[in-house]
Amino acid sequence: MSPSHAGNDSGSVSAVTVYDLAPDCTADVVEVGTHYHATVNGVVEYGVFVDLSDAVSGLVHDSELEGDYRVGDALIVRLEEIRDNGDLGFTEVQPDDYRTEIVEQDHGATVAELGDAVGDTVHVAGEIVQIRQTGGPTIFQVRDATGVVPCAGFEEAGVRAYPDLDVGDLARFVGTVERHDGSLQIEVERVESVDDPESVRADLDDALDEAAEPHDTEPLVEWPAFDQLRDDLAAVAKTLRRAILDGRPIRMRHHADGDGMCASVPLQLALERYIAEVNEDPDAPRHLLRRLPSKAPFYEMEDVTRDLNFALEDRERHGQKLPLLLMLDNGSTEEDTPAYRTLAEYDIPIVVVDHHHPDPEAVEPYVEEHVNPYLHGEDYRITTGMMCVELARMIDPDLTDSVRHVPAVAGLCDRSRADAMDDYLALAREAGYDEDDLDDIGEALDYVAFWLRYNDGSNLVNDVLGVDCDDRERHEELVAFLSSRAERDRDRQLDVTLSHTEHETLDNGAHLYRVDVENHAHRFTYPAPGKTTGAIHDHKVREHAGDPVITIGYGPDFAVLRSDGVRLDIPEMVTQLVEEHPGAGVSGGGHLVVGSIKFVSGRREEVIDALVEKMADANIDEELRSTLLRD
Repeated sequence: MSPSHAGNDSGSVSAVTVYDLAPDCTADVVEVGTHYHATVNGVVEYGVFVDLSDAVSGLVHDSELEGDYRVGDALIVRLEEIRDNGDLGFTEVQPDDYRTEIVEQDHGATVAELGDAVGDTVHVAGEIVQIRQTGGPTIFQVRDATGVVPCAGFEEAGVRAYPDLDVGDLARFVGTVERHDGSLQIEVERVESVDDPESVRADLDDALDEAAEPHDTEPLVEWPAFDQLRDDLAAVAKTLRRAILDGRPIRMRHHADGDGMCASVPLQLALERYIAEVNEDPDAPRHLLRRLPSKAPFYEMEDVTRDLNFALEDRERHGQKLPLLLMLDNGSTEEDTPAYRTLAEYDIPIVVVDHHHPDPEAVEPYVEEHVNPYLHGEDYRITTGMMCVELARMIDPDLTDSVRHVPAVAGLCDRSRADAMDDYLALAREAGYDEDDLDDIGEALDYVAFWLRYNDGSNLVNDVLGVDCDDRERHEELVAFLSSRAERDRDRQLDVTLSHTEHETLDNGAHLYRVDVENHAHRFTYPAPGKTTGAIHDHKVREHAGDPVITIGYGPDFAVLRSDGVRLDIPEMVTQLVEEHPGAGVSGGGHLVVGSIKFVSGRREEVIDALVEKMADANIDEELRSTLLRD
């Protein structure tokens, strides 16, 4: 009860206090022996029925009345009893001296408390994060410090309720808590402004900022090189949790390969769980998070125009905020900046977690957070999948048991030579996966990614990776089948391409292999040119028993590069080629030992010959030998 006072003429200390209930007060606020202002709502032979508020009424028996009354007349009554069935019995009183005290019932509730208030009238104050017009009511998604709840405002069917309200406004929604399709919503009776909105917003922001703090998790393995990244990852976790609390959709883009899926799938699961935790709408995870693969090793204009178009449509049709873009295993290079500049026109925030060689000067003007091992003096051996498993655990530690094997899969997929790989492999063995199992999972992921093309394939990919999979036997059988199909298709491709693979020995002693994957490999089927080049390279690495090997798979306007035992520094080579061959349209990048280059077709021979010259000058490095040769 939150009383406010209104004195009568007396103001005497000895005056009787008579309470005037606000219209929405319930019987919870009345007490036996207390005086109230009442209004007659019915006259019967044995007395009159009176209202104290819209929800509180009772009988003044004829024997307890001082005068005659008609409907609508006012009088003062004293509550004499509250019967077992809830009926109220009053006596009329006519005090000589009284003062009036207005009573407003506190219906205030947080979103987190609504589960215990079904059927009750409540006030929820918060920020409107989405307004969606249905064929019936207008649905306002309202967030306070504890969560987000849909509030249904009713006008004529399909007509916008409370048209003066906009996304971002603060308001107090008053209504009844009901269950709709199994979830909670407030059926709105009225909307009120909040007192001191600047203070309310500041308090709300502080509370949300505190709620967005990530969990302080212990790392899966002890690894000093990785420790440098943990603060950066914690900042990303907080940014993502805050975006969810703010009702901002997240659009997740990841490289369509094994490491990209090892990064995105655990993070998708963690974010979906957190969205469900703070939203009463069961469809919120589907509406607020979308995972999408990117075929190119950078954020293409084709991808950004699609993403932006869908985001603008969702804002127009569903009243959503524009999304946050989350780039995984991609997004660190100058090639990403045209797409980023497009999003900057709409103030769309961008977060990047990647382990490809970055161009920080190019991308950091456009990104809010950028996590990359190269920024801390490390390299690609810390894979994006390894980072994102820890990031996902900071958002939802409860998924730890289902992702213990994932960092090892990510490391094998991207040929990580990290010192911590042995620890990750041991962790996977504890979860029931030996190294052959992990290799098969990586192979199956690449195979599925090829056929899914631009589809995320969430349920299938989860089953293949073994994350949030409810049937371990199905997972194992699926991986065995898909990996065997991938091996069959890869062997078929090798049978075609190996006889067309040209060999030479470079001045530094490295074996160089070249193959035209455009004309001497099956097209439009698995494996793609990059994977085909990798398969040829692995075959030659085994054949040469640890000697340094470089493989180039090329087409009319591209080349895919693989190396073992040679420190190529592909990003630096690309930079040099751009300067030395103007007009060749050179672009590309990757890791020190894996990458790709594009150029105009008319300058192909010139660019590849220059590339080979640089390879011949590269240093031999035994540390970079293939994981295929690991004991």
